[in-house]
Amino acid sequence: MTTQIQSVQVHADREEPVSAGERAALLAEVDFKWLMAGQGWWVDTARFHSDPVYAEQFLGSALASPCAALRECAICLRALAVQAIQKDIVSVR
Repeated sequence: MTTQIQSVQVHADREEPVSAGERAALLAEVDFKWLMAGQGWWVDTARFHSDPVYAEQFLGSALASPCAALRECAICLRALAVQAIQKDIVSVR
């Protein structure tokens, strides 16, 4: 008899499971932060989330970086941000 165990991650402040999209976004942000640190730029993640101008400045710097991994990560974060905005727009309708 084989038993499958389903792994479910839960945020400490809520009961619903973490979605694959949320995990992907978090991993992309962590990668971005470390890759930026490798280039000598420290990212304030709280401000990165709350200040679109601040976030765009860092994403722009990342896109101009000679580091290919950092450029790819910035492209990924921008795509995730666009998806989040589109999801918000659809949920408002």
